Amino acid sequence: MLTKLLSFSGRYRILHLTWFAFFLSFVVWFNFAPFATTIQQDFGLDVGQIRTIGICNVALTVPARILIGMLLDRFGPRVTYSLLLIYAAVPCLLFATAQDFNTLVISRLMLSIVGAGFVIGIRMVAEWFPPKEIGIAEGIYGGWGNFGSAAAAFTLPSIALGLSVFAGGEMNWRLAIALTGIAAALYGVMYFFNVEDTPPGKEYRRPSRNGGLEVTSRKDFAFLMLMNIPLVGILALLAWRLSKVGFLSETGLLIVWAALVGLYLFQAYGCWTTNADLLQGKKHYPPEDRYKFNQVAILELTYVVNFGSELAVVSILPAFFELTFGLNPAQAGMIAASYAFMNLMSRPGGGLISDSLGSRKWTMTVLTGAMGIGYLCMGTVSEGWWLPGAILLTMACSFFVQAGEGSTYAIVPLIKRRVTGQIAGNVGAYGNVGAVAYLTLYSLLPEGAAGNLIFFQTLGVSSMVVAFLCGFFLREPQGSFAEFHEGEEEAVQPVVPALSHESYPE
Repeated sequence: MLTKLLSFSGRYRILHLTWFAFFLSFVVWFNFAPFATTIQQDFGLDVGQIRTIGICNVALTVPARILIGMLLDRFGPRVTYSLLLIYAAVPCLLFATAQDFNTLVISRLMLSIVGAGFVIGIRMVAEWFPPKEIGIAEGIYGGWGNFGSAAAAFTLPSIALGLSVFAGGEMNWRLAIALTGIAAALYGVMYFFNVEDTPPGKEYRRPSRNGGLEVTSRKDFAFLMLMNIPLVGILALLAWRLSKVGFLSETGLLIVWAALVGLYLFQAYGCWTTNADLLQGKKHYPPEDRYKFNQVAILELTYVVNFGSELAVVSILPAFFELTFGLNPAQAGMIAASYAFMNLMSRPGGGLISDSLGSRKWTMTVLTGAMGIGYLCMGTVSEGWWLPGAILLTMACSFFVQAGEGSTYAIVPLIKRRVTGQIAGNVGAYGNVGAVAYLTLYSLLPEGAAGNLIFFQTLGVSSMVVAFLCGFFLREPQGSFAEFHEGEEEAVQPVVPALSHESYPE
């Protein structure tokens, strides 16, 4: 497969077009972080307000990933991704023209929806690549797409400085952010006309009902209801944080909390309607058609500690280097980009390791444990550190973080193919649960070395706990290294006679 990546035909063409769609969505999603200190000065914001904007940047991705997972399974990745990229221009332009704190918050909440684009490409890539190559394919998609956050940190401050001619010599962050949204919208139109949901002769499999995630036992339904609570609870935490910076009144906070209870009940009703026949005893799944929801739950926790921590660290790292080592915003942005820069090889590397070692479970366990050790070491970084040493440590830690993400999504498409979009959405949403939780903690910590130590220690300890859970409770998925996805062989065989690697269109 690696020798064919330079090809721009068949499934490799789809892979390249899709990872670049994800790349642009990440540039848009993280176009705020490189300008955090500049925006704080321009608007006269306090530390609590600027950190709250960072939380808003990842907040609505939680429900958006679940909703988009449903839309994806119903309408397909081509339509869903194209519309999301076009939508990205709206909040970008709103943020770029904001004149007050409230508008900044609203536009970042709207922009956080763009982060849900990740789950769309997971389904698209899974449709075009067989299980034995799913790790490296999803890793390339996720890793090269995630590099968009590094590209934003590395290039946007320089672009803003270049555009200063239009802003009286001041850094033109507004035009730089607006341009990212316009670029995403234009690519969304191009993506629609240049991809297909599935290879020729392959059926796009949809769930029979789309109100909520399908499970295959009553016990799993109860577990699903339990695991849905944090998805709403984290939004309640965000609302509380917004009340502390004056965005919501006490009455407004109570109204939001009541609405979130309603949202949970609505989501529970959707799950019940999807699984009503099972719960009423009218439907029984044969053993070969069942899957264990506890495996989804463990993957959700792995995504809390790997992708959740990455979102949190990427959001604070430019300011961390700027304030710790006395750098200017452009220098700090370029150095902070080293964390996300590793995505180019680490997330595909995690997928490749998962494909190659013969055990997706132990790949996940070891990478998560190593990530925890890396974060514990990062907690010791202070102004007395040698700057190149801090950069190297950041890059080493980020390798294990992003390789862990790659190994997570080397497993996700193998759980149950017909609901891959919804499983990917649920797992992805938990990444944002982690991000909001970590960033909320960070917003409450004191500035300086003491706060940074507590923050990174929290990341490290939580990662070690999840590594333990993976080692004892995660199971190796059936068909982890098969030539075909579950249930696909019979459908493809009449169209393509040979059961080999060549059966997949190149």
